[in-house]
Amino acid sequence: MPWHNLLGHDEIADRFRRTLAEGRLAHTFLFVGPEGVGKRSFALELAQSLLCQRRAAELLDPCGQCPSCVQALASTNPDLILIGRPAGKSEIPVGVLKGDDTYPVEQSLLFNLGLRPFHGGRKVAILDDADFLNVAGANCLLKTLEEPPPASVLFLISTSSNKQLPTIRSRAQIIRFRPLANDVVAKLLVERQIVSDASEAQRLAAYSGGSLTRASELADPASWEFRRDVLAQFGQEMLSSVALAQGTIKFVDEAGKDAPPRRARLRLAIGFSTDFFRQLVRRLSGLQPEGDAELIVAVESAAGQDAWHLESATDAVERCLQAAVEVDRNANQHTLIEAWLDEIATGQCAVSIAR
Repeated sequence: MPWHNLLGHDEIADRFRRTLAEGRLAHTFLFVGPEGVGKRSFALELAQSLLCQRRAAELLDPCGQCPSCVQALASTNPDLILIGRPAGKSEIPVGVLKGDDTYPVEQSLLFNLGLRPFHGGRKVAILDDADFLNVAGANCLLKTLEEPPPASVLFLISTSSNKQLPTIRSRAQIIRFRPLANDVVAKLLVERQIVSDASEAQRLAAYSGGSLTRASELADPASWEFRRDVLAQFGQEMLSSVALAQGTIKFVDEAGKDAPPRRARLRLAIGFSTDFFRQLVRRLSGLQPEGDAELIVAVESAAGQDAWHLESATDAVERCLQAAVEVDRNANQHTLIEAWLDEIATGQCAVSIAR
């Protein structure tokens, strides 16, 4: 049986059971892994187990009825501190961590983590969006990481340990979450009523990269129509960055004015391009491209027209990855799209001129 219906992470749950039974629970954990695989949900379930007043923590089976469990489920437990990147911010402000003129000290992470447990057990803090800690924020955590308050546990949620300063990595126990299996993603899509058809869920899962978040984004038919257009343009002899930028801007703008759905669509658009160029690199390296028929046709078309060489295709992958990083830095989206695609087209044009 999956632990608390969190599919795909039973090995990690067993690891925590053993650690708790042996009394070796660390004070700081860094949960790393792809977006949308359940890291935050796992941390919340684990926190409830650690705070339960009726059952031993190593059972990882909170009663769900004691005052601590009830409050944890309602996100009102004074011993459970939930901190994340504020809406509209490109980084986690230092004030969120220790308080300042904008963020009250009494609501900050470090202040609350340092208080004595209200229910007499532990204090547990979950810092979501740890990828967006700046240097000042990471440094202000160091003293707490080096000398943690008694009976405190801190979970940092990140997509990669490489996005954390070495000083944080060295002071945290790193727990690596793997992408979810396709059948797990498909099951969750149906259970959460994101899609109703099992075959459609399997199709989306195959493109998800093990991420429920990406599979959910792909459930929008407009995403597939956009992908089809993008692949068709990449398969042409010469890429028109202007036309592709206009189509991408339109795709992003159709998400509305709110920042999160716009960023999600832009990340998806960049992901489609990244997939294409990765497979093009495989093809130009003498390997067979992988993926669905539409992707393979576009890759073979681009390779067959001799429009790219291995170096320029590799550069395009790197530029796509850099663009993905820039999405969450509050860069102007239209400017980012135009610059990203212009650089890719310029790289292709340089190949043609050289030949």
